[in-house]
Amino acid sequence: MGAGGRMQVTPSPKNSETNTLKRVPCETPPFTLGDLKKAIPHHCFKRSIPRSFSYLLWDIIIASCLYYLSTTYFSLLPHPLSYFAWPLYWVSQGCVLTGVWVIAHECGHHAFSDYQWLDDTVGLISHSFLLVPYFSWKYSHRRHHSNTASLERDEVFVPKKKSDIKWYAKYLNNNPLGRTVMLTVQFTLGWPLYLAFNVSGRPYYDGFACHFHPNAPIYNDRERLQIYISDAGVLSVCYALYRYAASQGVASMVCVYGVPLLIVNGFLVLITYLQHTHPSLPHYDSSEWDWLRGALATVDRDYGILNKVFHNITDTHVAHHLFSTMPHYNAMEATKAIKPILGEYYQFDGTPVVKAMWREAKECIYVEPDRQGEKKGVFWYNNKL
Repeated sequence: MGAGGRMQVTPSPKNSETNTLKRVPCETPPFTLGDLKKAIPHHCFKRSIPRSFSYLLWDIIIASCLYYLSTTYFSLLPHPLSYFAWPLYWVSQGCVLTGVWVIAHECGHHAFSDYQWLDDTVGLISHSFLLVPYFSWKYSHRRHHSNTASLERDEVFVPKKKSDIKWYAKYLNNNPLGRTVMLTVQFTLGWPLYLAFNVSGRPYYDGFACHFHPNAPIYNDRERLQIYISDAGVLSVCYALYRYAASQGVASMVCVYGVPLLIVNGFLVLITYLQHTHPSLPHYDSSEWDWLRGALATVDRDYGILNKVFHNITDTHVAHHLFSTMPHYNAMEATKAIKPILGEYYQFDGTPVVKAMWREAKECIYVEPDRQGEKKGVFWYNNKL
């Protein structure tokens, strides 16, 4: 009962979902980036080396403990129990290592410390351990942040226009089996395919856009040496894995490292996909796009307890796109500070992740201009094939 004996009315799930799917404004916002920055407490922008390292070390300790338990005690378990122990290890280790991935991502944004050399050192080691070419991804990801929601220049999960949809799309997207196959491939192979062949990336590169290729059109001449360094880091870890497999066996290497890495890659693609794919979000061509509206064309999601495990990259992504050098441990406070100013420009979707993934795969197949609107350069998701 509420005050005065009135019953509090909880919105029905249907109404809540309708509000969640309501399109966010696509007009130029009535506020500026400066207005948003002024609303955020100044300490939120301060980076702390001890605090940043505490999150990384905590993740490393947990990952090391999980590795020790798996290699020391799993072989002692009665045979049927191992069928439960290993999957539990894979999921737990995959989640923890996703947290390590997020911290390395912070290093790429210069959000780990005030020292670029320290950020790059920590990021190179952490990302290389997860077979990510650190500098290669750092530069392409920076361009994603500079061109978010631009149909011509964005770097990741760039939606297709209806005219670019292949003939087989209706067989993959318009039935549950095809959609399941598509999502399975996306979450298992999507990340390596993006790094190696720019799958789902920017469509208008003149040349072979590969993150491992120093002369790829993604990079300028000043960045090419660091691409070699990224490749050397990944190759070093590959050699270490080869030595481990030679001494402990391929099966052991796959169990303790390979499967958790697949889970990390799957979470990475899932998180990124759901951050930038939503029926309410606009995309823009060059006639309408500007940086602020592009940065606002993203959505915060709720992963439950995994929000903390993933260092809140999931539920503070709007703030992250606006202020990418802000450390993750201050992003929640910053999000609360800017939400009143953002108003309808802020999008949060608390739909359960699996349900949201399935809905977005079904509803967000291509983008097209709103036929009822006046702005032909603003594109919205549709699924009518």
